Amino acid sequence: MERELWIALYRMLRAAARRAPRPKRVRVGDAVIVAVYVWAALHDRPVSWATRPCNWPRELLDFALPSQSTMSRRLRTTSMRDLMAALHAPLGGGSSSSSSSAGNTLVKTIDAKPLPVGAYSVAKDARWGRGTRGHVRGYKLHALYGDGPLPIAWEVVPMNASEQRVARRLLRHLRGAVGYVLADRVYDVNDLYARAADVGHQLLAPRKRPDAGLGHRAHHPNRLRAIEMLEGPCPTFGRQLYALRATIERRFGRLTNFGGGLAPLPNWVRTLPRVRLWVHAKLLIDAVRWQLKARLAA
Repeated sequence: MERELWIALYRMLRAAARRAPRPKRVRVGDAVIVAVYVWAALHDRPVSWATRPCNWPRELLDFALPSQSTMSRRLRTTSMRDLMAALHAPLGGGSSSSSSSAGNTLVKTIDAKPLPVGAYSVAKDARWGRGTRGHVRGYKLHALYGDGPLPIAWEVVPMNASEQRVARRLLRHLRGAVGYVLADRVYDVNDLYARAADVGHQLLAPRKRPDAGLGHRAHHPNRLRAIEMLEGPCPTFGRQLYALRATIERRFGRLTNFGGGLAPLPNWVRTLPRVRLWVHAKLLIDAVRWQLKARLAA
């Protein structure tokens, strides 16, 4: 399966590279740089492993492998990141991790997935924060999904970053669309209801303290509407709609539960830029796997 995934991604890379301007004064194109990196990520190996011909099937090597130093230098370039972002359109997602189209999806879901590292890791930008089972050190993947294989928008930030603050940035990418955004109780704050309303969406999240009153402060009308949808005299529609929030849990599970998926971060993936690049490659791999499975099922 790894071979089929890589071949499909490499074909998309070459097509996208033909449409993009070639960087000046380079001997190795961006498509090769990204292809070698994806080969490493697909096999959960460091980049140095993917630069050795012995780790490739002969029939796949129709290009000269770059050196480790070339990979390290070119993986930091803007053109390489732009090429990876250019794959989002053919894979049914947005244009990049910070800018995307919401499409015509009526229901969206938003959540965060912890990416822990060891407590004594030397990663200087890893932070302590709330994980799945208590406090852990590392990073978090925040994602806003529609019905496509790729997130509408996503970010990787240190573990202690505020989920509400990241959600504000992700919600901006819904401008020009309408619908609902389903979230857990962490996102139940008036400011996020206002931000979602500004981009034509109704945020739907359960209250942090459902048995408590609303106090004397003013609440955003969309928050009052969400409370009525989930706790009012006729909550059937709201609860049935909110049940769809489980789809993002399944998406995160699908992203991790296959060979080449987003497993726990390996030791060589540290510092925020490297983690973002690694996660981006895993998201692309998962999206291609989604497409291949859909074609086989058709």
